[in-house]
Amino acid sequence: MGDRERIAIRINGIVQGVGFRPFIFNLALEHGLTGWVTNDSAGVLIEVEGSGSKLNAFLKDIKLKAPPLAHIVSIKSWSIDPIGDNEFIIRASDRSEKVKTLISPDMALCEDCYREMMDPQDRRYLYPFINCTNCGPRFTIIEEMPYDRLYTTMREFIMCPECQREYDDPKNRRFHAQPNACPVCGPEVWLTDRTGKRVDERSSLDYGLVDEVAATYELCEKVKGDKSIGLLPEWVRPIFQLKTELKKGKIAAVKGLGGYHLVCDALNREAVQNLRKRKYRPDKPLAVMMPNLDVVRRYCQVSSEEEKLLISPVRPIVLLKWKAKGYDGITLEVAPAQSRLGVMLPYTPLHYLLFDESLPVLVMTSGNISGEPIIYDDQEAVERLGDIVDYFLVHNRRIVRPCDDSVQRVDNSPVMIRRSRGYAPIPLRLPAVKEPILACGGEMNNIFALAEKGLVFMSQHIGDLKTKNSLYHYRRMIDEMVKLFEIEPEIVVHDLHPEYISTKFALKKYKDKRLIGVQHHHAHIASCMAEHGLDGQVIGLAFDGTGYGTDGKIWGGEILIASPEKFERWAHLKYLPLPGGDKGVKEPWRIGVAYLLKALPDADWLQELPFWYSLKDEINMLKTIIEKGIKVPETSSMGRLFDAVAAILGIRTRISYEGQAAIELEELAGEELGEPYPFIVEDDSPPFVINPLPIISAIIRDLRAGKKAYKIARRFHGTVVEMALNLCIKIRQELGLQRVVMSGGVFQNRLLSLGLKKCLEGEGFEVFQHCQVPTNDGGLALGQVYVASQCILKKEDTFG
Repeated sequence: MGDRERIAIRINGIVQGVGFRPFIFNLALEHGLTGWVTNDSAGVLIEVEGSGSKLNAFLKDIKLKAPPLAHIVSIKSWSIDPIGDNEFIIRASDRSEKVKTLISPDMALCEDCYREMMDPQDRRYLYPFINCTNCGPRFTIIEEMPYDRLYTTMREFIMCPECQREYDDPKNRRFHAQPNACPVCGPEVWLTDRTGKRVDERSSLDYGLVDEVAATYELCEKVKGDKSIGLLPEWVRPIFQLKTELKKGKIAAVKGLGGYHLVCDALNREAVQNLRKRKYRPDKPLAVMMPNLDVVRRYCQVSSEEEKLLISPVRPIVLLKWKAKGYDGITLEVAPAQSRLGVMLPYTPLHYLLFDESLPVLVMTSGNISGEPIIYDDQEAVERLGDIVDYFLVHNRRIVRPCDDSVQRVDNSPVMIRRSRGYAPIPLRLPAVKEPILACGGEMNNIFALAEKGLVFMSQHIGDLKTKNSLYHYRRMIDEMVKLFEIEPEIVVHDLHPEYISTKFALKKYKDKRLIGVQHHHAHIASCMAEHGLDGQVIGLAFDGTGYGTDGKIWGGEILIASPEKFERWAHLKYLPLPGGDKGVKEPWRIGVAYLLKALPDADWLQELPFWYSLKDEINMLKTIIEKGIKVPETSSMGRLFDAVAAILGIRTRISYEGQAAIELEELAGEELGEPYPFIVEDDSPPFVINPLPIISAIIRDLRAGKKAYKIARRFHGTVVEMALNLCIKIRQELGLQRVVMSGGVFQNRLLSLGLKKCLEGEGFEVFQHCQVPTNDGGLALGQVYVASQCILKKEDTFG
């Protein structure tokens, strides 16, 4: 056979259901090669034959030109004997073994499908469920592996002959696109009132108005100039009717890829106020959707990195600097007391069809009860959202599992705030993992993880587990992912907090498995270490609101000497009162008063507090409790220190969402650090105690001297940076450690995280922060997996 060679290629990763086989087919034709490609139990298997130079170019192009939804974990190739075949074919999938491969997340509408949707001559013109192998639903419609239409909710729609021809043609980009459909054979959309009763579309919209179609953003020029188009296609009429109602100030629940969004006109103040009132969400920022980058630039400052995130196939919510807050048409009620907007671009065809020139910005917030998973079941939506909305825009493509929007921001690089749609269930690589592990995560911002053979599959965002509904979904999602990925856990990891719902769940359901408890802040640091592939000892800065300590107290301002398998508590904030426990977290004035009473027990200053007259009786009662030494919970939490300062400055006495006081304190400080206040490091040996009471005393002196609150906020942030920096330098002097890992919810504070990183790097430290998973409790499960796997590997029996 002359100079012909033949190689076999094994590719693992997300390579099924993403157009990988037709990609390989066309690539082989492009390079003039023969052979075959198939799906099998482990991924994709290829045999290819030709000259050595062509084979090398083929291998190189697999990596460089892979389909956008593919996620290659490994490529292995080896030489085999040539057989002299004369064509390249796609073989039927080998189903002799159960498929054990990765699943693609849901992805945004691709440019090709968008162009077709906007082309009046295309059979999918304005069809709200257009998709191909490069876009559309995956994770939210699959019920079991392998990823074939039969095992997705699309099995309920039998393809018409035209769709079937596309599905069967390896040269078509819809070859084996499992959600493939068109208006003839696919899902449909309809409009209902708040009780779930269908609305008669003809009653309130004249469908002969071509201008309604032409107004849709970026609609092709043919439409604007062709008055012969006539009626809107039947399948899009409910969407245009809803647009008419949104312009009147109505509120809707719109069913998307992973659940329902609550939608209204973001430029209509009354509509946004009504949404907040009905949802009992007075302050928490609402996400918005804009149709394209031109509109985003109109309202927000956007860097090139932020643009890349916005238009990526993931299409996360991106936190962007608001250009002219409150003066640009977007009502202040969308994001009160915030300088940034959570903005996303459309990611489904239905989303694109909701916009036009008189409806350029829509509130697009999760359709849920606060803290719970996004609602995705149609009946549940009517029952639980019917009092909030005026209309439901519903479709009949069933959603298997809820999946909320991911949230990110860009500092020097992208930072993950909520990891969900577009990322779940892409695994993270962690070679230390051998045995099958379930990590149950925390109680707030819960994400759990399943891990085996070097891969960690993190769930979509679940939320807070304190309600029965959240716990139901948590249990169900774990059962589903165990089945979907065929990982039956032998080791179950949980937080040490005995009252965490995730801990109780682990101890009850998996009592016959090997159970491992991991301290909360150790898991935080280990999570960031896992992201960066770190082993050995690091300086761990774990700053958050609440975490159960090994001494049974509430931790949260921790400086650890940590390795994946163990840690030492090297320093921490001084234990201070947390009056009311959870009630104190929701009412930061309690923490502010308690800290002040500890800092200035003899001073007559209470009547100077900005909230004295509204809370005089409660303050005096709390003063009596503190002075009499009545026992209250104590905490070393950095998050509570932020709350105390926010309350003392009069920023926030009560909160309506997690972290609100600290977030608004950061907003007040802006983007500058101030001169540090004094603080004291007590004790002669670890664990050193950082006493923040001098900070509180100094803040009172500044207030009495008439200093502006924003300057005090800047000084406070500068103090926390100085405190962490000084202790890291002290550790380096004593232990020689150079690597600093930052984790915990407090580091969502941009001013603090960027300021501290800059100062540490200025002193020669190597600094590691989260990028792939959240720094809040949404990243705990990854850390739990890493700690457990290393303890097993190194036969460590203790975790702190």
